[in-house]
Amino acid sequence: MRNRTSIIAGNWKMNLALGEAIELVKGIHFGLSFPGEVEVIVAPTFLCLQQVAEQLKDSYIVVAAQNLHFEDQGVFTGECSGKFIKEAGADYVIIGHSERRQYFFETDEIINKKIKAAFRNRLFPIVCIGETLDEREAGKVEVVIERQVKESFSGLSSPEISALIIAYEPVWAIGTGKTASPQQVEEVHQLIRSLLSSKFGEQAATYTRILYGGSVKPENSRELLSLPNVDGALVGGASLNVSDFIEIIKNAK
Repeated sequence: MRNRTSIIAGNWKMNLALGEAIELVKGIHFGLSFPGEVEVIVAPTFLCLQQVAEQLKDSYIVVAAQNLHFEDQGVFTGECSGKFIKEAGADYVIIGHSERRQYFFETDEIINKKIKAAFRNRLFPIVCIGETLDEREAGKVEVVIERQVKESFSGLSSPEISALIIAYEPVWAIGTGKTASPQQVEEVHQLIRSLLSSKFGEQAATYTRILYGGSVKPENSRELLSLPNVDGALVGGASLNVSDFIEIIKNAK
């Protein structure tokens, strides 16, 4: 029986100015007075982070940043550190999203540094992993996932693994409207849990929450969220719509 509390996290990406961001979180908060046994997270842009966190301080909704730098301060123009993110009111941070890997050339080594920076600044990492369409069609899913787990989590302790959140996001399903089949999702989530067990112990594998991300919508979320090894969802486009996001939260109960 699964004893891991479900998480529904909304990654807003580069969307919503401040007024729109505040309106959205108000809509979620007042549209769903109690989420049940579900943790709800929203990830606004850096410029909205502090104001959204302030708006939500008495709400069940908590805040994540979409990225961080692996140093706490220094000559890194345009970057934002875990120290600043924590001071702005966030408790979580998304690390290693496929868009960061694709457009900003982030490697597993960089992601590993960012995870350690998050823990150093008392932030819970939401670490994204997943294969491209070419890798899946070449039969390399297991090789890719194993490499990402091994290199991204290098040097972490079993308690740290239990504390972080993994989001399996097949790159070919992000923003494309395509969704991995329930069988494909469950197979990879089982693989991730098996890898965690062999590298960090059974307890870490049991307690680590693994989310699915990739064109999650109200209409497919119920089936995906009912899978034994799926502990929630990292939602993209549907998290920008109050009614859609609330419906996904309800389907996670």
